[in-house]
Amino acid sequence: MDLSNVLPLMRCPHCQVANPNIYLATTIKTTNANSTNLRIWHFYQCSTCGGVITASRFQHNNVALEIFPAPKYIDESIPTKARRFLEQAINSINAPSGSIMLSASSIDAMLKEKGYSDGSLYDRINLAAKNHLITDAMAEWAHYIRLEANDQRHAEAESELPNETDAQKTVEFAQSLAHFLYVLPDRVNRGIQNSKK
Repeated sequence: MDLSNVLPLMRCPHCQVANPNIYLATTIKTTNANSTNLRIWHFYQCSTCGGVITASRFQHNNVALEIFPAPKYIDESIPTKARRFLEQAINSINAPSGSIMLSASSIDAMLKEKGYSDGSLYDRINLAAKNHLITDAMAEWAHYIRLEANDQRHAEAESELPNETDAQKTVEFAQSLAHFLYVLPDRVNRGIQNSKK
């Protein structure tokens, strides 16, 4: 990606707004002690949320080396339905109740893809832990998200409305579970296949 006065991201990594206006606010140059590693840092600002995105490049070209925070991408090794729910959960963090329900749906879809389709989500989580597909700690976290999603679906009077931080936590768990169940095994299998060639 070339760096210019506008950072061409599909979504702001902070607020997740689609097609954001992320404009250049300032630029600085840094180098190491020997003055041999000159880098130029661009500081961009999202016009929607005010969040700052930093991108670096070498002096001799405009190609981005790194972007912080990095845009969120969903690995293609995650099954389609679970991946779509997860993408929607990420893209709707600014609507926390909906994001939490989508994270729970992604977790449910992941377990169903692994063959855990009978009973309720509660039953599927417990059976996945009993069969050591997930750890007991993962099951506890999945139950927490399941209960949070239930509170949102049923509009429980005693439950407080979640905020973006709550939604971010549920998304992070769903991403971690997807990484554990699908992404990491896929990378291991590809690494084994590549080593045999």
